[in-house]
Amino acid sequence: MTDRGLAVELSDLTRVYGQVRALDGLTLQLAPGELVALLGPSGCGKTTALRILAGLDRPTSGSVSVGGRDLTKVPANKRDMGMVFQAYSLFPHMTVIDNVAFGLKLRGRDSAARRARAGDMLDLVGLNEHANRYAHQLSGGQQQRVALARALAIEPSVLLLDEPLSALDAKVRVQLREEIRRVQIEVGTTTLFVTHDQEEALSVADRVGVMNAGRLEQLAPPAELYSAPASRFVGEFVGLSNRIPAQVRDGIASLMGRDVPVLPGSASGSGHALVRPESISVVADADGPATVTTVMFLGPLSRVTCTLADGTGVVTQLASSEALRLTPGDSVRLEVAPTPVLVVA
Repeated sequence: MTDRGLAVELSDLTRVYGQVRALDGLTLQLAPGELVALLGPSGCGKTTALRILAGLDRPTSGSVSVGGRDLTKVPANKRDMGMVFQAYSLFPHMTVIDNVAFGLKLRGRDSAARRARAGDMLDLVGLNEHANRYAHQLSGGQQQRVALARALAIEPSVLLLDEPLSALDAKVRVQLREEIRRVQIEVGTTTLFVTHDQEEALSVADRVGVMNAGRLEQLAPPAELYSAPASRFVGEFVGLSNRIPAQVRDGIASLMGRDVPVLPGSASGSGHALVRPESISVVADADGPATVTTVMFLGPLSRVTCTLADGTGVVTQLASSEALRLTPGDSVRLEVAPTPVLVVA
């Protein structure tokens, strides 16, 4: 399929509802064909940003452009965007193929062209054999695939996904997020994906933007966001982090008997290092200064919680083959990997 991706730019967006500042100077660029996920807690402004891009809401100030065209005051039905929401919003009286073709009908495409395009989209999401069924005859995951096919059928310049998987059970969510990513790559449509699910955002996006109180705290590829958080909020919101007492001097943090480099933005002097569980190894040692508190089996990995001599709790993540050799009450030694850490005051 032809890459239809266009650049998207949200510039210094604010949105004020009475006393609430839902967006506070949001600036965000999406490259052509890129999938960016906005991640954050409820009320952080991520859905407001998507609605403003869609034309379903107006910014208090700031601008929206797609492909270099200013769309700030263009109504939603003139923006050429495909949208998929948490609610599937399929027409119950229409068959699957008629649902997918609906947007094409509104655009004046003839019947043969509509059915051909709708059939192609159903092929793309693996539902061609269900073309003549109705929504109530499909599972939730299948209905959301139909909604995705309908959004793509109009060949939108931008695809908007607002918590599209949150109503589905865990196994179906994983399957469908992989499907969404496969389809998005194949079609090449620039996509904004809004979610509160960290695993979802990190697994599908080219870049992830973490939002907090209407502001973009960090925008980075998933691996960078996880390993090099730019702020305390990002470090504590994305994934698990231990808060371990540390002393910082000349760009080096001393913690748990080891010196490690610090990330940009770290505090100086006394603070707490945010250390990922997998960056701490557990070594059996009868004279070790830490004690195993719990061992939680999670399949191929296990989570081991230990307590330091000063009472600090530390969560580690080990291969289960190693963790199952440990028992609550064992004395152990904890070793920190020499990877950079963010130190907060």
